[in-house]
Amino acid sequence: MSERIKEHCGLYGVFGHPQASELTYLGLYALQHRGQESAGIVSADNHRLHARAGNGLVADVFHDHGVFSRLQGTSAVGHVRYSTAGDSSNRNIQPFVVTTKDGPLAVAHNGNLTNAESLHQELSAEGAIFQTSSDTELIVHLVARSQAETLSERIREALERLEGAFSLLFLSPTGLIAARDTHGFRPLVVGKKGESVMVASETCAFDLTGTTFVRDIEPGEIFEVDSGGQKSLRFGKPKLCQCVFELIYFTRPDSYIWGDPVDRSRRRFGRRLAEEAPAKADIVISVPDSSNTAALGYAHASGIPYEIGLIRNHYIGRTFINPSPFMRTFNTRIKYNTVAEVLEGQRVVLVEDSIVRGTTLKKLVGLLRRAGVREIHVRVSSPPIGHPCFYGMDFPTKKELIAAWNSEEEIRNFLQVDSLRYLSLDGLLQCVPGKAADFCTACFSGNYPVPIPPGEGRALLEETGEAWAQGELERLLSGLT
Repeated sequence: MSERIKEHCGLYGVFGHPQASELTYLGLYALQHRGQESAGIVSADNHRLHARAGNGLVADVFHDHGVFSRLQGTSAVGHVRYSTAGDSSNRNIQPFVVTTKDGPLAVAHNGNLTNAESLHQELSAEGAIFQTSSDTELIVHLVARSQAETLSERIREALERLEGAFSLLFLSPTGLIAARDTHGFRPLVVGKKGESVMVASETCAFDLTGTTFVRDIEPGEIFEVDSGGQKSLRFGKPKLCQCVFELIYFTRPDSYIWGDPVDRSRRRFGRRLAEEAPAKADIVISVPDSSNTAALGYAHASGIPYEIGLIRNHYIGRTFINPSPFMRTFNTRIKYNTVAEVLEGQRVVLVEDSIVRGTTLKKLVGLLRRAGVREIHVRVSSPPIGHPCFYGMDFPTKKELIAAWNSEEEIRNFLQVDSLRYLSLDGLLQCVPGKAADFCTACFSGNYPVPIPPGEGRALLEETGEAWAQGELERLLSGLT
């Protein structure tokens, strides 16, 4: 079996609006940061489903606006995808459209199933044929095999078999169904635009489409809307484990998730970081864009002026592909540039939201040194990432996580900076909205709220750090200027 892909994605759904596909396009545009590898929209006209999807950004896939005349109907679902591992071919582009015994069905998924391997083996043994390496196809098979009377009941029966993280949208010719796993790993929200119903991964998409936020889809809830109105089913007892990394990095700062503005949480992280890890410096700068608000919080709490010292090229996405060894040496220069007159001769606090491998940050440090920075004090608004994520975040195998095998001082030496400090886990959890116990911190603590069964990627947890000692570090740094 091919390696199952890990996906962190964005979802948008519309029910009951004459411009359903156009609104879905706008919603996906606002969610582009959640997936830059592919995009797709499926619409429904009470009889049929109509689909358009492709690799690339939303604006590239839907560059011909005549496509919306073919995406007919008053309901639609859309998906943007950021594949974090595995096969990135066209066959994995969502939403998936399948034909069931009751007619066509579209499915869009954000998250990762921790029991995907065992489900795949079980279904294959029963004769199922798979066309993709996505967890989403497993869900399709389970729904199709259910003998329950209604679609929502078949979906509930299928979801009861799943373990791990999933936010889902289902579209039939006559209705829209949304669901969220019992732990609530990923955000999923409901809004209203007039009499129309919208569902999205983040509230920033509602801002663009003129939609009023109503509420979160609850963990363990199946939310259904059709011509008969709205209803809700439960498929499991909620046990909150919301992904704290959504607050740290992935969600846009102008979104509200879990009852709080993301911008407010990140500023709290930065202020707490300034309290825990002060520095003698002249200016505070961020690694744009996800660190901007944490850097503002640090600056305000420390009294050190905030400056714009790094400029990010916004035409280079998170999935930028280096086409050759020669071009790889220019990766960081393509994505970032320095403002030399701001930086020259300065002692700088560089605020970063997280460090995974450390290679990009090391290149940025080189850029800052060449711009004439006198001292660099790196401050990270999250704890060290020492464990891989099995719920959809792009954290690789344990051997590639620099904090898994290196002390803070060793990482400082590797980065060649004057000082390095992380926000403590306790400090982070004191800044989150709501209860600290309601958040998943597995990538920092190694405490996985949904156990990883044997054979479901246990090797990623058990790999040793020998690769670092045997030259993995040098391999990762190949091409540095």
